[in-house]
Amino acid sequence: MTHKSLPPRGRDADDVLADLKAFAESDPDYRSGRTWSLVYHLDDAHDDFAAAAWRQYSSANGLNPAAFQSLKRMESEIVSIIAGLLHGPEETCGVLTAGGTESCLLAVKTYRDLARKTRRVRRPNMVIPATAHVAWFKAAEYFDVTPRLLPMTRDYATDISRLRRKIDRNTVMVLGSAPEYPHGTIDPIAEMGAIAVEKGIPMHVDACVGGFILPFMEMNGETLPEWDFRVPGVTSISADLHKYGYAAKGASAILYRNLDLLKHQMFVYQDWPGGVFASPALLGTRPGGAYAAAWAVLQKIGVEGYRDLAARTVRAVQALKRGIEQIEGLRILGHPQGPLLSYGSSDPGLNIYAVADQLEARGWAVNRVQNPDGIHAMVTARHEGVTDQYLRDLAEAVEIVRANPDLARKGHAAAYGLMAHVPLRGMVRERVLDTFAQLYRAGGGELTLDEPGEKVPMLERWMARYVAWKARRG
Repeated sequence: MTHKSLPPRGRDADDVLADLKAFAESDPDYRSGRTWSLVYHLDDAHDDFAAAAWRQYSSANGLNPAAFQSLKRMESEIVSIIAGLLHGPEETCGVLTAGGTESCLLAVKTYRDLARKTRRVRRPNMVIPATAHVAWFKAAEYFDVTPRLLPMTRDYATDISRLRRKIDRNTVMVLGSAPEYPHGTIDPIAEMGAIAVEKGIPMHVDACVGGFILPFMEMNGETLPEWDFRVPGVTSISADLHKYGYAAKGASAILYRNLDLLKHQMFVYQDWPGGVFASPALLGTRPGGAYAAAWAVLQKIGVEGYRDLAARTVRAVQALKRGIEQIEGLRILGHPQGPLLSYGSSDPGLNIYAVADQLEARGWAVNRVQNPDGIHAMVTARHEGVTDQYLRDLAEAVEIVRANPDLARKGHAAAYGLMAHVPLRGMVRERVLDTFAQLYRAGGGELTLDEPGEKVPMLERWMARYVAWKARRG
């Protein structure tokens, strides 16, 4: 193919902006509250405010804190605010990152290096729940730290009965989630922290989802288990400002109980011909706009505003739970305690992935989970106004799928069912890798999920028949 080229002369600014607007025509309709992940949208006025703050520092660079002292001041104030919300001791410290994944990567890097230096660990492992966010598996692959998984209980909570046995001399950290993404359950952080203290192992809490809503739920009187620095064994916590902090995208934070821990996160190279180089996190250039937007949003919303947003979110979650439980054939998965939940089918004849297809046909952007199969919803304050319509559409979708069981073998339901249930997981990985990679071929591509059929390789056709057989057996 012929690669695109720059325009010979610069284009009219209004025309360029019009093109940008047109590009979004097929994007999820998050402004109407019809997207249940990826976006944490309040309203356009809030977005305009965050953009104005970003614009003031759009060229500023947090690479050198001695140069842009304004950015270092914002970072220090944001970290201090978060430390207070998470009940950190006076010496709690940390840095801003570009997102939750960077925060998770940094925790694994930090505790791997700490164990190398203090205990001469050469084959590191970490004990994490099976429900841990995929960022932790990415970190394991990037930093060569073997994940040891804590399984789920029958009600999809983390089973910590094996935690002690999974910790050995090569364990560099223990992880808990507040809450975990697939089902919205807060891991038993206090019990895990006690075992971490007993074994002398650091413990990180992944509160990328909950860090900016759980504290305000508690302020509003919600009863939650202790999950933050109040737990003695917790040595670090990650929290995303661009989730329920409602900051502009590209803003997360990782906090440590003290500076001695944080030092192991930092990179210093003293022999570079360009000069001595030091960096506190993964990125070199750190976008000043993200700092400014995050600081500004925290100031604009304040405690009262966040408490109101948390209350609205809780009302939406409760309405969804009640509505889902009243629809015959559906069940909530586990015991969600925070702002997200998943639900699946209690009727073997009702394919939940086919229900998801029907919701998408009605304009809802939904996520699917597996093991067990389900539909996922990350609920925000904006969803309070659309829960009734969502539940009406959900009830209709269930009835359509119940009346047309063949829908389970069509559309995305067939593809997701195949990927979720084939026993050869390596084959699934390679198939997804090939499909995903096509998005990044020269010129870009489209993400397509093929239905099982004659054009699918024989092995995959056999797997599709296997899945259908399993479904018939319930």
